[in-house]
Amino acid sequence: MVLYYLTLFFFIIFAVSYIQDRRKIINGFLLNLFLFSGCMLLAFQAYETQNPILMTIFIILVAIFSFFALFGAVLLMGFSFWNARTVIKKEGRNFSNLLTLFLGFGILFMIILSFFDLNALFPSYVVSIISFIYLVIFYFFFIFVNFLVASLVYQLYRPRLNKHFVIVLGSGLIDGHIVPPLLANRIKKALAFYDRQAAKTSPPKIIFSGGRGDDEKLAESVAMRAYAIEHGLPADDALIEDRSVNTLQNMLYSKEIMDTRMKGQKYKVIFSTNNFHLFRAGIYAKKAGLNAQGIGAKTAFYFWPNAMIREFIAIIVMHKKFHLLLIGSMALVGILLQLALWYSNTH
Repeated sequence: MVLYYLTLFFFIIFAVSYIQDRRKIINGFLLNLFLFSGCMLLAFQAYETQNPILMTIFIILVAIFSFFALFGAVLLMGFSFWNARTVIKKEGRNFSNLLTLFLGFGILFMIILSFFDLNALFPSYVVSIISFIYLVIFYFFFIFVNFLVASLVYQLYRPRLNKHFVIVLGSGLIDGHIVPPLLANRIKKALAFYDRQAAKTSPPKIIFSGGRGDDEKLAESVAMRAYAIEHGLPADDALIEDRSVNTLQNMLYSKEIMDTRMKGQKYKVIFSTNNFHLFRAGIYAKKAGLNAQGIGAKTAFYFWPNAMIREFIAIIVMHKKFHLLLIGSMALVGILLQLALWYSNTH
């Protein structure tokens, strides 16, 4: 009975947190707590009642968990290398496309290291440093899992057809003037929402947000607007924000346009970007003072893992002081424990 109420409690806490603000990594942690508690409840009920259906579900879950516990690292390593090869082949060999490759080599190194007795190879202080590195890796892996779940849950958002504006976030252009497929998907997602709302009520204005890069012949927003008009968007409903060079500025400068047009009246807005970018863009919208959630355009599967790692790193960097403080605190505790152990062994 306690486990039942605990599971219900975790679900309520998650639901309240998610409704309050979808753009929090803790939502992923709370949902994971609920799912873990739910699995424990299922196991308890299966054992107590011996219900064949519950027992079958429980056995399947245990089998899946055991499989990934035994082979998960090897499977993830293999997938990382395959994904890196695909991304490099299709997108080029720049640094941002090599993240899954680095992940694969990191996992391979840890697997090889696990076959050695570190205490026999290295002094105790080196083993302590390696153990601390493992702890930091686990810390970031734990956050990444929660980020991944929170990001996936964030994509469940379905906006009402009552928006005044839709912001389409820009990205780089091909040859300085051509809208690439990734950006085209963002525009198409916004146009699909525009059409749905136009069929029910007054259509929103679409703000195409993106400045001109050093290697671009025209502002991203200009190319985006032209693309949207070619695909049926009325020119009167297509607005341009051409000063921004990053996501935060996309939100800030678009907000200025909306504030000016609405002249102090309240308005409702959403933004359109690729699904892997939704969560972080939502955080920037909040930083810009916008009460806006996002709709995500589909991304090619091969591109998604590398992009999600990149998004995770960007979010970690956004809160780097917090993470450095926490890791520094863990290091300090570890040093103090080592000193205490050394003192107890020498006295």
